[in-house]
Amino acid sequence: MKNIMFILYVADQAKSKVFYQNVLQLEPVVDVPGMTEFTLENGVMIGLMPNEGIAKILGDALPHPGKGQGIPRCELYLKLDDARSYIDRALNAGATPVSPMQERPWGDTAGYVADPDGHVLAFAEE
Repeated sequence: MKNIMFILYVADQAKSKVFYQNVLQLEPVVDVPGMTEFTLENGVMIGLMPNEGIAKILGDALPHPGKGQGIPRCELYLKLDDARSYIDRALNAGATPVSPMQERPWGDTAGYVADPDGHVLAFAEE
């Protein structure tokens, strides 16, 4: 496997791009109509694809992704050295608070927010 990309379907590609730029403090490696991509570590990438773009690919096989707006459809769990700073940046960028930073039963300290499309982001540290 050369790399892994997780693609989030978004209502507004430009708005989501700015949100993830602010939170991750990264510039996109690809930013064209229909796709924005950020490279994290070890070949892992996050892509942002507009709902309308993926709807054309899905056709009638699945419901339109816009129908799931605001419904938690996935979680990105990111282990970081300074998870609290990511939570703060996400909240400052417009994320919705979900669950505060606290020790979790599995041993991590993690906090949860939702991005502008309702995707759950967990920022954790050991």
